[in-house]
Amino acid sequence: MSFFERYLSLWVLLCIAAGIILGHIFPGPFDTIGGLEIARVNMPVAVLVWLMILPMLLKIDFHALHDVRHHMRGIGVTLFVNWAVKPFSMALLGWLFIRVLFARWLPAEQIDSYIAGLILLAAAPCTAMVFVWSHLTNGHPGFTLSQVALNDVIMVFAFAPIVALLLGMASITVPWDTLVLSVVLYIVIPVLLASAWRHWLLTRPLGVARLTRLLHILQPVSVTALLLTLVLLFGFQGRQILEQPLVILLLAIPIILQVYFNSGLAYLLSRRLGVAHAVAAPAALIGASNFFELAVATAISLYGIGSGAALATVVGVLVEVPVMLSVVYIANATRGWYEQAGNA
Repeated sequence: MSFFERYLSLWVLLCIAAGIILGHIFPGPFDTIGGLEIARVNMPVAVLVWLMILPMLLKIDFHALHDVRHHMRGIGVTLFVNWAVKPFSMALLGWLFIRVLFARWLPAEQIDSYIAGLILLAAAPCTAMVFVWSHLTNGHPGFTLSQVALNDVIMVFAFAPIVALLLGMASITVPWDTLVLSVVLYIVIPVLLASAWRHWLLTRPLGVARLTRLLHILQPVSVTALLLTLVLLFGFQGRQILEQPLVILLLAIPIILQVYFNSGLAYLLSRRLGVAHAVAAPAALIGASNFFELAVATAISLYGIGSGAALATVVGVLVEVPVMLSVVYIANATRGWYEQAGNA
């Protein structure tokens, strides 16, 4: 494990603090960077995501993806948690915390909007960032890629009906430009680039050594991109965090509980079914993470940029990285316990 990875939790905390402080002191530059969007997808963040996931994709032997058929139990667990549990558990947690337990501290006119934002956040599974979490747990890269691709296909058909059902709407307008652009930017282009780059390296003399050396060079770049992403995300919302910290804290609580509940459920189901840890860890992480670009875009299109729904999805963005890193830590720390099930 590299120096950066060994102390990643410390760097994450420092970058969160730096982002909040810099966003508050220098709002202008962060507003400018935050405005560099196409279809609600921030281009600077997209570049950083590329730098994060390319090293993970370069490790994948794309010719061996058919081996994923041996991990159908892991795929089944993730699909069950993502589509049959996660949106509905968030609807329940949103009702319990926002409408019942925290209602006295929140503006009454925004209660329904907050809950809607939480549901939108949970109804779309994550795409690109999952490659980072999977890598940090030594997860099976082929399984992760296959599962993400499968979720993207299902999302095209299932996202709108699930959200409409839980929000009590006849239908919703899906921001297709955000969905399509995100999939192309975060999945299609990086996969094609990584596949071509890997093939070119391996067909040259000493190809395996060249690939190993390249991965060694790119590893610190990947971690640095993750930390810079944190600075940007928290910098974009630095003023909001400092201006209404209580609302953001209260919205974060059901989101955090949702992450731990769904990742824990996927992890325990995988162990029960005898799934290898290299598949169970990314299955748990995919089962808990969120496609926040789509959630934010949908919330804005349905409720407006200043709505409680939009704020709730933004809180999901802020929570995503530090909380998912804690799930990574738990998965790594419990590897020995998990694998005892196979020896029992």
